[in-house]
Amino acid sequence: MKSASCVMFISFLTNALLSTMKVVIGFFSKSSALVADGIHSFSDLITDVVALFGNVLARKPEDKKHPFGHGRIEYVTSAMIGIIVIMIGLFLIFSVVQKEIEIPSKIVIVVSLFTIASKFIVSRYLIRKGRELDNQILIASGKESSTDVISSIVVLIASILIQFEGYFHPFLYADKVASVIVGLFIIHTGFMILKENISILIGEKESNTAYYEEVKNIILESELIHRIDNLIIMKYGYFYSLTVEVSMNSDLSLKEAHDEIEAIEQKLKQKNERTKYIHIHMNPYYE
Repeated sequence: MKSASCVMFISFLTNALLSTMKVVIGFFSKSSALVADGIHSFSDLITDVVALFGNVLARKPEDKKHPFGHGRIEYVTSAMIGIIVIMIGLFLIFSVVQKEIEIPSKIVIVVSLFTIASKFIVSRYLIRKGRELDNQILIASGKESSTDVISSIVVLIASILIQFEGYFHPFLYADKVASVIVGLFIIHTGFMILKENISILIGEKESNTAYYEEVKNIILESELIHRIDNLIIMKYGYFYSLTVEVSMNSDLSLKEAHDEIEAIEQKLKQKNERTKYIHIHMNPYYE
């Protein structure tokens, strides 16, 4: 959990430098597209702040009112990221459409190349770490950063095309068009982040097939378990919650069945530290 906060802090510093550089240089070089791209990076900065805050809250232990802990704050936080990103995209498009056309400096090309390389490295890093730690906040932030790479490529193309506006007049609008495209990218990313995390909040089952098979195999190792009648895996932030129904011999004593279920629960928790909440219901076995 601490490593997730460390990753987000690195992303925060990177986005702070890149967003400031793009907005300042874009303003002085008269490039609306670069300013828009800077705002896009600034949206990364905002989401990183929200993500860091959510990651801290998600680590709060369970209490009487929250027996499964506070892990789902992670998904609420990611959904908030989606809403923020959508709002930034809409504002950006509206402001660019109202602005007069200006021809940007050639320095925009150099800045775009630098930001493309920087953001690509950061986005891959966030997504990789998010998958390693199975952290939705990191993955959401990484996806937003990867969209920033694409938007920077759009800005680069527009910056090159507008240099030839004397030969082909429509190229004069390249900077404005690029700004709108960047805004649409931002909106799309925000929508996808929002959609994904709302689904989890509603109660979507965990889709990690490797973990599902791991749980299944541990349970069926028991000689007293004939079959698994039902297995539902849910996520509460960092931790997993298991709801299981198993069939056992009907002639077993209550103590024998209880002791075996206790042993299975211990094995599940020892195998994976993220397996925290387990409820196993016993059914009498019939052919």
